[in-house]
Amino acid sequence: MPKKEGIRELFDDIAVKYDRFNHISSFGADRSWRRKAVRAIADTDRPIEVLDVATGTADFAIAVSRKAAPGSHITGIDLSEGMLEVGKTKCQGLPIGLETGDAENLRFADGTFDRVCVAFGVRNFENLMKGLKEMHRVLKPGGKLVILELSYPKNRLIFSFYKFYSLKILPRIGASMTGNTGAFTYLPDSILKFPLPEKFLPMLKEAGYSQASARQFMFGVCRMYCAIK
Repeated sequence: MPKKEGIRELFDDIAVKYDRFNHISSFGADRSWRRKAVRAIADTDRPIEVLDVATGTADFAIAVSRKAAPGSHITGIDLSEGMLEVGKTKCQGLPIGLETGDAENLRFADGTFDRVCVAFGVRNFENLMKGLKEMHRVLKPGGKLVILELSYPKNRLIFSFYKFYSLKILPRIGASMTGNTGAFTYLPDSILKFPLPEKFLPMLKEAGYSQASARQFMFGVCRMYCAIK
């Protein structure tokens, strides 16, 4: 199955239980990681236009809207209509607009957004470099990209435990919660295949970004990347 179509169907199927799975599987640490990324986005007192790519159920968009300066607006896009429907019920009354959209073919004009962010979704891009360049295109000059993504520890001992948990335990937790075994086989595998900072930072530079940096949380289980257009 083409990756985009497979991703859409996968997340449509698990949309209702996705938030709960994230919190349980990360032992609640995903909330802390999001808060750190939100601070990197809402780092100005002026209103900003934000694009939240692969917004899912809009958890990250909501967190940004609550921290950003008054007058800010967040646009969230996602391939999965099922995830967006869950998100829309949570965004009522907030300055957030959700719509179906593809990170590799953004409908927005050049230089539209002050910030572009992706939380736990960039590893699902079918063409990673194309997605990075598209996000660069819609950023204003001087605008910031913030990517929060699951990763894996470099320490061999910690990695052994992490790999056992993610490949053996996590799929069982996910399957028991949603009934979808395939989704929670794909998700840990996609984390292990995503490039580490020594490969991903040069990709950001190649896509046109400058001042690219990486920060890790929980021994490298999660990493945050920031870069400027």
